[in-house]
Amino acid sequence: MDPVVPKRPCPSADPSSSFDASSSPSRVPSGPMAMDRVLEALLALPDPSVALELSLESLIDSRLLESDKDRLIEGAMEAGSALLEAARRSARRRASKHNFSSWPLASDLTIKVFSKLDTQSLCHAAATCSMFNKCATDPMCYANIDLTAEVPKVNNTVVSTMIQRAGKNLQSLKLGIRPSPASATELCRPLSYSTRNPMDTSGLSWSQKRPRQGRETSLLTRSCLLALSVDGGAAGTLLRSLHLYNIDKMDNSALCTALSACPYLLDLEVVGLHVELKRTLDAVSSNCHCIERLLFESSDTGRDDSLNSATCIDLVNGCPNIVSLALRGFKLHDHKVRILVKGSRHLKFVDFSTSYSITGTFLRNLSGGTNAHPLEVLILRDCLHLKEVEVSHLFSAMLVGDFKLLRYLDISNKDGLSAENDWNYRCYNPCTQLISLVLKQRPELCLLAKFPPEGSLIDIDLIADSEISSGTSSLMLYNLAFDSYLTNSSENSYSSDQGSGNEDVPDLNFPYDEDIFFDELEFL
Repeated sequence: MDPVVPKRPCPSADPSSSFDASSSPSRVPSGPMAMDRVLEALLALPDPSVALELSLESLIDSRLLESDKDRLIEGAMEAGSALLEAARRSARRRASKHNFSSWPLASDLTIKVFSKLDTQSLCHAAATCSMFNKCATDPMCYANIDLTAEVPKVNNTVVSTMIQRAGKNLQSLKLGIRPSPASATELCRPLSYSTRNPMDTSGLSWSQKRPRQGRETSLLTRSCLLALSVDGGAAGTLLRSLHLYNIDKMDNSALCTALSACPYLLDLEVVGLHVELKRTLDAVSSNCHCIERLLFESSDTGRDDSLNSATCIDLVNGCPNIVSLALRGFKLHDHKVRILVKGSRHLKFVDFSTSYSITGTFLRNLSGGTNAHPLEVLILRDCLHLKEVEVSHLFSAMLVGDFKLLRYLDISNKDGLSAENDWNYRCYNPCTQLISLVLKQRPELCLLAKFPPEGSLIDIDLIADSEISSGTSSLMLYNLAFDSYLTNSSENSYSSDQGSGNEDVPDLNFPYDEDIFFDELEFL
C-alpha cells in the first residue's frame, strides 16, 4: 500500500497570499535607508526589463483572487510611473546644475541680457532649461513687452500674465495685429523729389498700394489692458510707450480707463481701433500730461468728425511737450489743426495724411517773425481738399525765409491738388516754378510732390466714397522728430472752398470775436 501523501495547504490559508502591506510588514521598507537598498538592488539588475517582467508574472500567478492581481498590476504601473518621473526630475536637476556651472554669466548678467531680447525670443529662451526659465521670469525681462504679430496669436490671459510679471518695471507695451513689414518701405526708401512722377503701370493709387492691415480678427478684447489698472495702477504708473494696432474689440471706455492708469506716458500709437478721436484726446490731455509723441490713425477714413476746438485747446494746454503729432484719416478742419500746430510750442513732426477738409489755410501766419515755429517735418499726403493756392503760398513763405527749420515736406496727392474755388477741379502739375526756386534756395530740403500724370480723368466723388467705405487703415512708421526739442509766419488767408468743411471758419487775418473764434486766444 502506497504511503499517504499529505494534501497541499489551501492558498487562502497562507497568510502571505494577500498583497497587504499591513499583514506583511517585513516586505515593506521601513525607512529611507531600506528604500535606498531596495532601489539600488533593483537598478543593479543586469537586465531589468526581463527580470522585472518575470518577477511580476510570478507574483501575479501566486495570487488567487482576481482583485489581488489587478491591484498588483496597478501598483506596478504606479511604481514604474513614479520611478520614471523621479528619474526625469533628477535628470533636469543635473542638467540645470551643469548649465549653472558651465554658463559663463552670472544670473544678474543673464537677466540683463534677457531683458534686451524681444518678447518672442524671451519666451523661447524660457523654454530651453530651468536655469534660463528662472532668469527669464524676472520682472526686468518684461520691461518692454511686444506681443504684436501679423497673425493673431495671443489672448487676454497672455497679456495679463506678461504685465503682471513686469509689475512696476513695465516701460513699453505693444499689442495687436501689426502692419506687414512692407508698410515701412514707403518711408524707409531714399527720399526723392519729383513734380510729376509717372504712376505705376499697375494703375494703382498710392493709398491702394499701401499694405492693408487689420484683415484678421484680433484675439484680444476690450479688457486686454485691464492689468494696467489693477493694484492701484501699479503696472501703468511707469509705462512710457503704448502701441495698439487693430484691436477691433477695443472701445472708448476701455482705452480711456487704460490711459487714466498711465500718467507718465510719453509715446502713444493707436492704429485701426474703433474709438473716437475726441474722447481719446480728452483722455490724453486729462491724464497723460507728459506725452511727447502721439499717432492716431482712423479705422474708417474720413468718418470721424468728432474733434472740436475745445478738445484741441485742452490738448495743447494739457500736453505742452508734444514733439510729434500724427492724426491720419480723420475729418480735420483748418482752424482746429491750426490750434494744434500753433499751440504746441515744441512740435517738430506733423502728419495729417489722408485727412479730409484740410485746405492748407492753417499754414498761414504760422512761421516767421520773432517766434519761428520749430516745425521740421510736414506731411500732407493725399489730403483730398488741399488747395494748390495754399501750397503756393507755403512755398512763397519759404522763399522769404519762413519755415527755416523745415527739412522734410510731403504734399503728394494721388488725386492732384484742389483748385482754389472748387475742390472737384484738380491740379496735376502745381507750383512747378516755385518748387524749383525753393529747392535751389533750400538744397537741404527733402520735398516729395508726387502727382498723377496731367490729364488723368479722376472721379473725385467716386474716390471719396471708396476711401471712406474701405474701413482699413495703414501706419506710416516714423521716428524722425523724436530726438530733440526746437520752436512762427506767413501772411494772408484765403476763404475755404465748397465741400471742405471749413465754410463757417472766419478768415484768420481779420479781427474776430472771442465768442466766435475763442480757440486762438486760449493759448497765445
